[in-house]
Amino acid sequence: MSALEANRAPEWVRRLERRRACLRRPELVVEGSLRRLVGLTLEAEGCVAPVGSRCLIRNTDGSEVEAEVVGFAGERLYLMPTGDLYGLTPNARVVPVPGASAVPVGPGLLGRVLDGSGRPLDGRGPLEAEAQMPLVGRPVNPLLRAPIEQPLDVGVRAINAMLTVGRGQRMGLFAGSGVGKSVLLGMMTRYTEADVVVVGLIGERGREVKEFIEQILGPEGLARAVVVAAPADASPLMRLHGAMLATTIAEYFRDQGRQVLLLMDSLTRYAQAQREIGRAIGEPPTTKGYPPSVFAKLPALVERAGNGPEGGGSITAFYTVLTEGDDQQDPIADAARAILDGHVVLSRQLAEQGHYPAIDIEQSVSRVMINVASEEHRRPAQKFKQMYSLYRQNQDLISVGAYQKGSDARIDEAILFYPRLQQFLRQDVSEACDFESSLQQLQALMEPISD
Repeated sequence: MSALEANRAPEWVRRLERRRACLRRPELVVEGSLRRLVGLTLEAEGCVAPVGSRCLIRNTDGSEVEAEVVGFAGERLYLMPTGDLYGLTPNARVVPVPGASAVPVGPGLLGRVLDGSGRPLDGRGPLEAEAQMPLVGRPVNPLLRAPIEQPLDVGVRAINAMLTVGRGQRMGLFAGSGVGKSVLLGMMTRYTEADVVVVGLIGERGREVKEFIEQILGPEGLARAVVVAAPADASPLMRLHGAMLATTIAEYFRDQGRQVLLLMDSLTRYAQAQREIGRAIGEPPTTKGYPPSVFAKLPALVERAGNGPEGGGSITAFYTVLTEGDDQQDPIADAARAILDGHVVLSRQLAEQGHYPAIDIEQSVSRVMINVASEEHRRPAQKFKQMYSLYRQNQDLISVGAYQKGSDARIDEAILFYPRLQQFLRQDVSEACDFESSLQQLQALMEPISD
């Protein structure tokens, strides 16, 4: 079509030609205009950009707002902004940004605090990055992953002895609000045997970010850590990107042969951010208002962690999962339980009794413990669980004096052992207990005791 014919053609023909030209030459940037703003969703018309790419929305006053393409319908693109929308006007120019989303990575990130887009928050100057990696990582061939065969020392006696974690395992930390999950994460951050620790604080209170870095992590812990913070007041897109950025950084260090500990607080906030985006672009709700895309993105994020190829590095990941009203059947908790390699449940009842960490041994499980723990380890751990569970099942009868000593030899033994079992599961925040010490204390604990 000649230039004269193009000027005389109807608008829909000109748009079609622009789209064809963009498909033939992807490097071309076809600008459009902002047509509609509903809630957090922007609708642009006239430009061509793939889902996941970035666009700049330029106002008449020269200001710019960055947005990401999250969907399309016919000729219109649905955009989600990464920042504030104040000052946007109708018909503002929408300019696609060529190239896929990439984030800076490198050893220079150690000791730094970043936001969801990879910009530094700590005021220590620009990042020293040696490479760029795509925000959305490629899935690892499951047949190339090294098996989980080595135990990981997390420095917490109850987990080391009773819920042994293996290098490359993905664990869930299930808890309601205010039962000590952040403190437990901080203990694992300081005491775990890992080369690099990557912490993703997704959707949590902004106050907790500084407290976690200064009080829980500390200068020594921060020196070998990278913190990605996308607090609750960040946009849904930034919360999504924060989780993906933390995973990308962990993948970089794993590819360098490092042993990485990835702590993400929380997986539930990640799911809620995707729910906000999905509902904003018209995706139908399913369980408890969550659209289907949430249950597709959860495994896509979690499966990026784990072991690399034989002889390489690994990512051992802990994801906190908020159980609203301590409901373990929450749809996100139920979905996470199915895709993770085990779960640690924190009990509000134990926390109210001053029992910390408030780990409910009966409801918690590590699915790889059988692969990484020896027979000498598993046997006393199994006996521990049996006696602990037996006492808890009969606790009401014992408390009111309805149980008569001698009625059941197993219950008599559980009554003798229970105070020692409780003491074993308790651990002060400032106390570290390595794997060997945990195993020795467990074996000594399970030796017979007399009346």
